[in-house]
Amino acid sequence: MTKIFAVTNQKGGVGKTTTCVNLAASLVATKRKVLLIDMDPQGHATLGSGIDKQSLQYSVYDVLMEGLPIEQALIKTDPAGYDLLAANVDLAGAEVSLINEPQRERKLKQALENIDGCYDFILIDCPPSLNLLTINALTAARGVLVPVQCEFYALEGLSSLLETLRRVSSSVNPGLEISGIIRTMYDPRNSLTRDVSKQLMEYFGRQVFVTVIPRNVRLAEAPSHGLPVFCYDAKSKGSQAYLALAGELMRRYSLD
Repeated sequence: MTKIFAVTNQKGGVGKTTTCVNLAASLVATKRKVLLIDMDPQGHATLGSGIDKQSLQYSVYDVLMEGLPIEQALIKTDPAGYDLLAANVDLAGAEVSLINEPQRERKLKQALENIDGCYDFILIDCPPSLNLLTINALTAARGVLVPVQCEFYALEGLSSLLETLRRVSSSVNPGLEISGIIRTMYDPRNSLTRDVSKQLMEYFGRQVFVTVIPRNVRLAEAPSHGLPVFCYDAKSKGSQAYLALAGELMRRYSLD
């Protein structure tokens, strides 16, 4: 069965899109078949995959709102190698239009039913807000990956997310829970980083991935070239960290 993860945190700027793009490429590097879904109208995962969001023939909007079979909207990324369901500003219109749609929170889940089993992993990049696009992602997901920057407001943002997951689990997706917490932009020289990391470990225990994603120049540069860091500089610390994260994720689900 395909492992479907929503990558989300209601706090912005924590590395959701960076994690989606680079984890997808790292999983492909380990010979897994991966689909990345961009559910953010900003389309940053699309841009970070080297796809011009202004010239899309089809996007996630067409799948959600026009009933286009998802297979017809997929783009094969090169050289990263994962499939992409891209997004652009059209998706902002879906936020409003979905309100009047029947089964509005299940649109993505229904679209994915046609390709269940075709991929080892599906990663869904969520917008940094709780709206119907995020709810669609959480309804379709079988687990949630949460990038967290080890800073002062990190735990406050997590408490809001936990409440959201509780509501989704009790209504449209029973059993949905956090599959893993990823510490991003990690600087071990910073005492606050160490303190927040310790708090995360104490509260969430084994849900926190051992792998940490460091602050890394190459990791920051790669999106401007439309590449995952593995394709931009495979030997960089950022690339090695995401490869380690991919390995840890596969071990958790006995896919190594």
